[in-house]
Amino acid sequence: MATINVSKKYTVKEKTYLPAILIGMKITMKRFLQGFLLRKHDTILYPEKKRDYSDRFRGMHFISVDKNKTENCTACYLCETVCPAECIHIVADERDEDQNPYGVKKEKKPVSFDIDSLRCCFCGFCEEACPKDAIKLSTNYELAVSSREEAIYDLDHLKREMNGRSEK
Repeated sequence: MATINVSKKYTVKEKTYLPAILIGMKITMKRFLQGFLLRKHDTILYPEKKRDYSDRFRGMHFISVDKNKTENCTACYLCETVCPAECIHIVADERDEDQNPYGVKKEKKPVSFDIDSLRCCFCGFCEEACPKDAIKLSTNYELAVSSREEAIYDLDHLKREMNGRSEK
C-alpha cells in the first residue's frame, strides 16, 4: 500500500508570506489612522472613565450593617463552609446583652472575619449561603494591592453601609 502525497506546492508569493504581510499592514494602518486622525479608540481611558458592568457583576466583598452600625453577620459559618476556595475565616463570640436587646435575633457575632481576596474566585456562593444577607459582593472591581497582607481583608474593612451592591 502506497501513501498518497496530498501536500500542495507553494508559489513564490506564498513562500515569502507577502499576502499575509500586506493584509496585516493594511489592518495596522487602518487602526493607526482611526486612532491618530479620527481619535477613535477601542480602549477606555481608565482613570478618567470607568467601565460600566452589569448589576450581576461580583466584585469586592462587604458585610452589611444595620442602622446601629451593627453587622448583620451572626457568625453561622455557612459562608466559610460553602466557600470552594477556603478563603473565608471566621472566629465567633457571644454578643453582649446591650447589643442584643431582642433576645435570640443576633445571638453570636464575629470577632474576626477575614477574607483572602487573592484566593477568592468570586463565585458568589458565600452570598447565596448567608441566611441574613450579611455578606454580599459589591460592584467594586478596583482590587489592586501592593502586598499579599493588604489583600487579606478584616472585619473593619468589610463592614460598610451599602445601597444595593454599590457604596453609599
